[in-house]
Amino acid sequence: MEPARNRPEGVITVDDVRRLATALPEVTERTSYGTPAFCVAGKIFARIHEEPHVLVCWRDSLEDRDVLLAADPATFFTTDHYTGHASVLVRLDRVELDELAELLIEAWDARAPKRLRAARE
Repeated sequence: MEPARNRPEGVITVDDVRRLATALPEVTERTSYGTPAFCVAGKIFARIHEEPHVLVCWRDSLEDRDVLLAADPATFFTTDHYTGHASVLVRLDRVELDELAELLIEAWDARAPKRLRAARE
């Protein structure tokens, strides 16, 4: 995958993540590990990682996460901290805005209650 090109500077910003995440139903922002985190029904579904230009996104399952890791290890990775956790780390300089939007929707779906998912469909 080529680096992001939707942005003139080529890198998706925290403000881009914030705009996309908060456009989803009933999303609130708080801080987690000192960085912006996006929640639905009190559950974090994405957060900015401590490592610059990296986003943590929840997935439906470890299997789902592993598919992304295998498909594009230059974009998706994990660390020992996330062993056994259904989330993936995303290098923001490697994704396009539309792909980021899809990842955030999928993360939101993984954490949102049924009533919210049903209302969004």
